[in-house]
Amino acid sequence: MVERRAISVDGIVQGVGFRPFVHGLASRLHLQGFVRNQTGKVRIEVEGEGGCLDRFLNELTHNPPPLAQINHVSWSPLSPRGDVQFRIDASESDSDGQVLISPDVATCAACLGELLDPANRRYRYPFLNCTHCGPRLTIITGSPYDRPRTTMAGFPMCPECSEEYENPADRRFHAQPTCCQSCGPALRLLSGEGTQLAAEDPLTTFVQAIQAGRIGAMKGVGGYHLICDATQEPVVAELRQRKHRDEKPFAIMLGTLADVQAIGEVSSLESQLLQSPRAPIVLVRRRPGCRIAQSVAPGNPLLGVMLPYTPLHHLLMQDVQGVPLVMTSGNRSDEPIAYEEADAVERLRGIADLFLVHNRPIHLRCDDSVTRVIAGQELPVRRSRGYSPQPVPLPVECVRPTLALGGQLKVAFALGRGRHAILSHHMGDLDHFAAYTAFERDIAHFERLFGIRPQRIAHDLHPDYASTRYARKRAENTGVELVAVQHHHAHMASCMAEHGLTEQVIGVTFDGTGYGSDGAVWGGEFLVGDYQNFRRAGHLRYVGLPGGEQAIREPWRMAASYLRDADRDLTPLEAFVPPGALQAVRTMIERRFNTPLTSSAGRLFDAVAALVGLRSKVTYEGQAAIELEWLAEKASTGGSYPVEVLEETASDHSEPTFVVDSRPIVRAILHELEGRPDRPRIARRFHWTIVEMITVVCGRIREQRGLHRVVLSGGTFMNGLLTAEVVRRLTRDGFDVYRHHLVPPNDGGLSLGQLAVAASRDSSVARTTFSGAT
Repeated sequence: MVERRAISVDGIVQGVGFRPFVHGLASRLHLQGFVRNQTGKVRIEVEGEGGCLDRFLNELTHNPPPLAQINHVSWSPLSPRGDVQFRIDASESDSDGQVLISPDVATCAACLGELLDPANRRYRYPFLNCTHCGPRLTIITGSPYDRPRTTMAGFPMCPECSEEYENPADRRFHAQPTCCQSCGPALRLLSGEGTQLAAEDPLTTFVQAIQAGRIGAMKGVGGYHLICDATQEPVVAELRQRKHRDEKPFAIMLGTLADVQAIGEVSSLESQLLQSPRAPIVLVRRRPGCRIAQSVAPGNPLLGVMLPYTPLHHLLMQDVQGVPLVMTSGNRSDEPIAYEEADAVERLRGIADLFLVHNRPIHLRCDDSVTRVIAGQELPVRRSRGYSPQPVPLPVECVRPTLALGGQLKVAFALGRGRHAILSHHMGDLDHFAAYTAFERDIAHFERLFGIRPQRIAHDLHPDYASTRYARKRAENTGVELVAVQHHHAHMASCMAEHGLTEQVIGVTFDGTGYGSDGAVWGGEFLVGDYQNFRRAGHLRYVGLPGGEQAIREPWRMAASYLRDADRDLTPLEAFVPPGALQAVRTMIERRFNTPLTSSAGRLFDAVAALVGLRSKVTYEGQAAIELEWLAEKASTGGSYPVEVLEETASDHSEPTFVVDSRPIVRAILHELEGRPDRPRIARRFHWTIVEMITVVCGRIREQRGLHRVVLSGGTFMNGLLTAEVVRRLTRDGFDVYRHHLVPPNDGGLSLGQLAVAASRDSSVARTTFSGAT
């Protein structure tokens, strides 16, 4: 009996070859009807025998194209119409739909085969792609996703490409960026001043320059990279000097997995990540004596490596014949990555000796993603190309459309509606005006692209963050509701949301800086709560932050603060701090002048790094703590220092707050520094002391409140040595431990937590009242 069904499919179903897949499936099952894109979904009407329709639905739901992500399939019966074929209809725009868009995807095996096949018409064409790979987010200007709403709109297809595009049996059937040498983008070569250079083959000339020790800038899929030979120490050092990037590591690109294995120790999961369609930068352990220049990652046991992820990268790596290349963001210091030609030439003049550019516009800049593996599990460091804007499921319904802004550093904003959190690409630090301008522009683009007009904005509690000022300005102009979310509550909620947790948890939130509900600088926090409320159940003992932000840039100031708090003089610092500066900071601490209080775990790491002589000043965020971890890895376990937990009674006679006393730790370290200290052992013992501290306080909270679920969040848990041991110890003690695997534990994941907190205010999740801050 002939039936007809109307089917609606929600999810990432545009730009991933879904309509061609549906067409092929219907054709194989001898079904008639049509498929078309609508805003945020695919509409299918299919007609045929009932059994074939059942098979169609089953295949559609359980075996979609590899890049598709189906969230919901619904269908209803219709009267048969007697269609004689199955067709792909033109897209429709429906403002009520929920738009989901695929991230940019690395070159697939089929396209790579064509790229390297001399007999193929796209041989060595740097912009080939198909429905299974290529640019998505970075070229889309509007939705639904069709060629006129991409930056490929200015490249009319040639007859051969058009034939492939219209052929349901072809891999490029309705592949929107499809093109070839005859009709697509082309490469050009520019001098360091931006003038066009004559070159029969721009790529070959560019490669010759790199091989000769020059520094190049190349336009990729989401912006410009600065490139040089990663094995030549002088040229890498020159790039550092020109870019004003003193010690922060550079990423490198290698041609094959075997090339990566030659310079790094690569686990099975790390191999999978490198070769995945997301193609992130993966942090792997450097092999001793490998040929990578030391200036690529000075003193760092890890290397950030990636494999080619666009046809242009594949050709570049093939032509340099296996030489590893520095592949770092095209910017100065911490500015946003350049993505437009005129801006790139202006900002990178004096850094790049020449530019390899092309004429496919980038609509949205997008940095490379960075990830690592800790204790057998992926830990995102920077979530951007290949990951964004793939949605993260929300554990509570976001009834009203919501924008969450993140913080001030490592910003990624998020849009929420229904059960979807759409996180932006990495935006960088809003300290830079250019980054803030991009922040405003990209928020507006995402709202248009995904069809979400926020009715409220969630932001950090800090009154002086640029993101908070944005929220207030927008509220003044539009009347949108504001939801201020305490920094560490957002961290805790972010990890909870990743794992779909809705019940109360213990939130261990350790980082460098977060504005506390009492106005102090928090960062070593033990919270108890859920999305709607939290109580500060414990924290590290307050010490002074002499000079405020200056103490973050100069860790010796924190060492001075901890020494004075422990009733010790500043003698250990005299060897590397000028007497005048030391006296000034001593006076600041004693008089509490420009010295706010902090409970930050990150600042305690800084202090210990300074005390053991590692780092008195830093050139990038978290450097002192990172180097302390490297030092600790050189020692075997050596026990821990004394951990003393005090109980502070609240004025309202509620449950006491646990305060970890850092003074015994500092005194024990000072004792070990006498004579001929074993600095790696001190660093290792300090790490194990933090583990012991977390274990003890979580145990006390469990006794107090009966909770056994612990979430770990905050930038301190980027530390692989610490995180692995904390998970092991807490698990051994009977806790259920949750850590990040979808978004970074650092501030790059804040917006997900802010969104979950805001959404919970409209949800039916049981409300719990706490006596602490909310």
